[in-house]
Amino acid sequence: MAIEYLKKAEKTPATGEDDTRRIVSEMLADIEAGGEDRVRHYASTLDGWTGDIVVPRDEIAAAAEKVPPRLRDDLRFAHDRVRKFAEAQRASMTEFETELSPGLFAGQKLIPVNTAGCYIPGGRYAHVASAIMSVTTAKVAGVDNVIACSVAQKGQGVPPAILYTADLCGADTILALGGVQGVAAMAFGLFTGHPADMLVGPGNRFVAEAKRLLFGRVGIDLFAGPTEIAIIADGTADPDIVASDLVGQAEHGPDSPAWLIALDRDLAGSVLSRMDGLIAKLPEIQRNAATAAWRDYGEVVLCASREEAAEVSDNYAAEHLEVQAQDLDWWLERLRNYGSLFVGEETTVAFGDKCSGTNHILPTKGAARYTGGLSVGKFIKTVTFQRMSREANRDVAAVAARISRLEGMEAHARTGDDRLHKYFPDTDFNTEAA
Repeated sequence: MAIEYLKKAEKTPATGEDDTRRIVSEMLADIEAGGEDRVRHYASTLDGWTGDIVVPRDEIAAAAEKVPPRLRDDLRFAHDRVRKFAEAQRASMTEFETELSPGLFAGQKLIPVNTAGCYIPGGRYAHVASAIMSVTTAKVAGVDNVIACSVAQKGQGVPPAILYTADLCGADTILALGGVQGVAAMAFGLFTGHPADMLVGPGNRFVAEAKRLLFGRVGIDLFAGPTEIAIIADGTADPDIVASDLVGQAEHGPDSPAWLIALDRDLAGSVLSRMDGLIAKLPEIQRNAATAAWRDYGEVVLCASREEAAEVSDNYAAEHLEVQAQDLDWWLERLRNYGSLFVGEETTVAFGDKCSGTNHILPTKGAARYTGGLSVGKFIKTVTFQRMSREANRDVAAVAARISRLEGMEAHARTGDDRLHKYFPDTDFNTEAA
């Protein structure tokens, strides 16, 4: 391809993974061996929290009074739209039973997991939207026991807005825990007696690594890392809007990639010229994060055609993908690898992140090549069942026995033979391998 990098990143989303893996692995082993005492130790030493781990019901109720009425209205606005979208997802999933051949019936059932653990980030930013995305979706899926956890601020506890939002969305228990210790507590059933069947929610690289290491013992929403944005923009795009959207994601943290896939050199140059100025206008914490993110992880790629741009985009497989270009339907039809797609200038990642309805817990580090983001379906097991008449055994049992013997599995074959002998004692079946 004739692509040209006008800015190339010094680092990749995988930078620094080895140290993170070692630290998290040691913490998980320590917590599993030491239980709740070790969780309290980490909460105290890492977060300065020595209060209740399970947030009392009266504290949750009191939190609502500490949230301004307008913010409560905004949170209900977001919850309503996320819930409606999740309900539409659930309605699209169906159970069925079908007759595959005379007397042979097979089907599927949709069974929610029993317990979900929802991680709600509360460190640098209090991510109330993450409570909406995770807890709401789990409840719509039909999960009976939803445990939420969020880091307790030293001397203050979990921020009232997070408590209010988690409760609004239906959390059954809220733990004043963050980081690896919060993930471990939910996975091992500490403080609740309910080990999580699923762990979901965004977090820093330590949270993401803890979920990755626990995967298999529990289910997880997806393998995730620092948040990402890619924008495809042609000459009709507004460089101010494009640059603003890139900075909007770069503020997440110093390791958050922001990629521009440009179809017009002038547009690319205009965006590049705006980035430093926009970042400089941010408050200090956000400015420092965005400065490092854009310096180390930002890229601008110039492509000669929209087909080339689509291919580059699919290779990135970005968590968030915006298209600000002509012929939006073409892009919607062509693009394949992304966590969530934002079509046209009128929508943006922040809308989906906060309140417009689609889920913001999405795949990163190229995982969008094989998975989508958090959905109702992540909390539901699609399981199968079958039943059949004795008459159907004439064909099915004989075929199963012959295939089993071909594979050298004699005990398997005899389960078919025994049924044929019982159901059809006067019939001679040939169940030897060919």
